[in-house]
Amino acid sequence: MTRETVAYQVKISDPASHLFQVALELDNWQGESLDLKFPLWTPGSYLIREYSKHLQNFQSKTEDGQNLPYTRINKNHWQVRTENHRKIIISYQIYANELSVRTNHLDASHGYFNGAALFFFIPGFEQEQIILSVIPPYDNWQISTVLPPLEKHKNTFVAKDFDMLVDSPVEIGLQRVYDFQVLDKPHQLVIWGKGNLNVQPLLKDIGKIIETQAKLFDGLPYQQYMFLLHLCANGYGGLEHMNCCSLLYSRLNLTNLEKYHNLLQLISHEFFHLWNIKRIKPKDLAKFNYEQENYTNSLWFSEGATSYYDILIPCWAGIYSRENCLQKIGKDINRYLNTPGRMVQSLRESSFEAWIKLYRRDANSDNSQMSYYLKGEMICLVLDLLIRNRYQNKKSLNDVFKKLWQEFGQSETGFSEDQLQHIIEDVSGENLSRFYELYLDGLSEVPFNDYLEPFGLMVKPRENENYFGIRLQYEHGKSVVKFVEMGSPAQLSGISPEDELLAIDGLKVTADQLTERLKEYQGDDMIEITLFHQDELKTLSIKLGQPRPSGYDLVQIQSPSKGQKINLQGWI
Repeated sequence: MTRETVAYQVKISDPASHLFQVALELDNWQGESLDLKFPLWTPGSYLIREYSKHLQNFQSKTEDGQNLPYTRINKNHWQVRTENHRKIIISYQIYANELSVRTNHLDASHGYFNGAALFFFIPGFEQEQIILSVIPPYDNWQISTVLPPLEKHKNTFVAKDFDMLVDSPVEIGLQRVYDFQVLDKPHQLVIWGKGNLNVQPLLKDIGKIIETQAKLFDGLPYQQYMFLLHLCANGYGGLEHMNCCSLLYSRLNLTNLEKYHNLLQLISHEFFHLWNIKRIKPKDLAKFNYEQENYTNSLWFSEGATSYYDILIPCWAGIYSRENCLQKIGKDINRYLNTPGRMVQSLRESSFEAWIKLYRRDANSDNSQMSYYLKGEMICLVLDLLIRNRYQNKKSLNDVFKKLWQEFGQSETGFSEDQLQHIIEDVSGENLSRFYELYLDGLSEVPFNDYLEPFGLMVKPRENENYFGIRLQYEHGKSVVKFVEMGSPAQLSGISPEDELLAIDGLKVTADQLTERLKEYQGDDMIEITLFHQDELKTLSIKLGQPRPSGYDLVQIQSPSKGQKINLQGWI
């Protein structure tokens, strides 16, 4: 019996319409009906995206153009009555006008698509090979993808299965392509969008990042790799894939050293993911279900450890200094300690609830949530310091990753929570049950200084400021309350998000003046706040709270010992 073949064609006729024209051709179909399902999310971005909302003009036909009846079962499920025809052609359009790393974008300058946001899968046929052909609108538009080309077929590629199709984004247009070699393997930097990026230094720095990470894992697990960078007005983001990554970054001010370093940190993050989560993955994510949430408690490690290493790798690579590295870690510690939600949502809860919370922020998010990226980074920081201090830097979190790579990553089998904990305990030489109870399952404050002190570092509070508990933002000429901390004087007095703050004690105040104005008072002073609440003018009497730190810095202690200096040098 002849095997069914699955082939997709993506055609761009009118780029300015933002419409990809997609055709699915099935040969040797055997069955009275054909089920087609559209993914609801894409791996690496844990939110139901409802990609099928962009689909229009669905048609199902025979080879000679006869219409085949179909039924819409639910939001992402179409069922076609094939009536024993052997060749089936499905066509539809996808509206693509959202520029992000997880969606599709098409305009007069380029086309970009992610498989999960463009293609149906056929239940039961997810493991079948898929042929993809792309028809650009103009002869001078080129195609960039890590999918292997189909020999003797122009602009045609092969995906070994649906997962690979999803995991291989495609860029079509006049992008700039830079080929370079690292450790005898071919790499590409593909750039779309105008900007003031100096490419040659970037290529050298990317090479340093690749070499540093390869040293940690004793080699590179791919035959080729592509960095796909979209330069835009104000965007930011990254999405990891097995053999490439998609990056979105602001096109201007890249001559600013801090912004350039932040770009390298983003690149370091997504590249580290080719090990941590693409190959070293939680067992819950070893096989994807594209129709529903895929829950795991381990995103704190998959994303948090990656966030920790994305700071260290450029420093280890010699791209920025120890001082830059410590400053970046310090900024994240400050963000963490200024997030009230750390006392409400545990780290494991944060991982599990990613699908309904992290990507669906609202005015109360900072009160009720703790990012598994950020707290995961904090936990990996202290775990690394714990191990390094115990073994004088002869062991570290690096050894945890080496073991994970050997036991789970090379085979891509997926680790359980218990297996991850066992490996961390094995490397650290400690029973971490209490640690997990306090900092992963519980809400205890992380004792940073206990772990930092052996390295000659400490978290130092900044100067105190009077406690009010709101965050203002200037919008359309108004000072608008964007966040009210739970339990703060502002919240207890009745101030709400989206209120417009007008005056303190009868004198106008703006968003950029609030901090300075509050310095005029003492803790426990009564102040009179005038504001609009849902267009109703109100005056509230508020008792300020006792002063508290305005933030936190990571600093080196005075007169560190020789041992502390050695520890710090061995780490950073």
